[in-house]
Amino acid sequence: MSVATPRLALLGLLTALAFNAHADEVQVAVAANFTAPIQAIAKDFEADTGHKLVAAYGATGQFYTQIKNGAPFEVFLAADDTTPAKLESEGDTVKGSRFTYAVGTLALWSAKDGYVDAKGEVLKANQYQHLSIANPKAAPYGLAATQVLDKLKLTEATKAKIVEGQNITQAYQFVSTGNAELGFVALSQIFKDGKVTSGSAWIVPANLHDPIKQDAVILNKGKDSAAAKALAQYLKGPKAAAIIKSYGYEL
Repeated sequence: MSVATPRLALLGLLTALAFNAHADEVQVAVAANFTAPIQAIAKDFEADTGHKLVAAYGATGQFYTQIKNGAPFEVFLAADDTTPAKLESEGDTVKGSRFTYAVGTLALWSAKDGYVDAKGEVLKANQYQHLSIANPKAAPYGLAATQVLDKLKLTEATKAKIVEGQNITQAYQFVSTGNAELGFVALSQIFKDGKVTSGSAWIVPANLHDPIKQDAVILNKGKDSAAAKALAQYLKGPKAAAIIKSYGYEL
């Protein structure tokens, strides 16, 4: 047996230990619409930096309340820009750490092929029984959905048909399980690499609602975390950008 073999093994072990000594976990509050992209980004982030991303998913408004009540999140990826800005103004974030990581797109979707036409006329036809949206008070995509209905003068006509999810994930689930014929979802939930992955959808024109600018921010609990800083930097890099765009977001 060669003497070099155990030496190489020892060297590999020492290298791994040195790498892991600088690795850390980062606790991240992630807006539900960004679930699939952050899961893909997390794999590359861990491989490239050694840091581990531990995510919780939910509605932006609910995360605000949890953060104010002392939740252990170090980074917040919101579904809007106003909630991180509010936390910043209230002194709950690391100064200068806020940035826009994605601009979201709203879609009207049905799990049935051919049910939703390319111009969204199915919405005006009003032949459906249930229309799913996320809670507009907690989820920015839900608020955008109500703005679309208002712009199209369909608020009153659809009021009795609305099925409201706590967040955009639940709004999507109502449609995917058939409890609602169609609903407003985040494009990222049904889109990958340039195409809708299932069912049928209308990509809602951006002029029908306020821009869905999604901001990230390092929270005070992450001010001394190397992993939190690394994640914020990673989200601005080319690998993350490619993944984010592949799910239908703008940058």
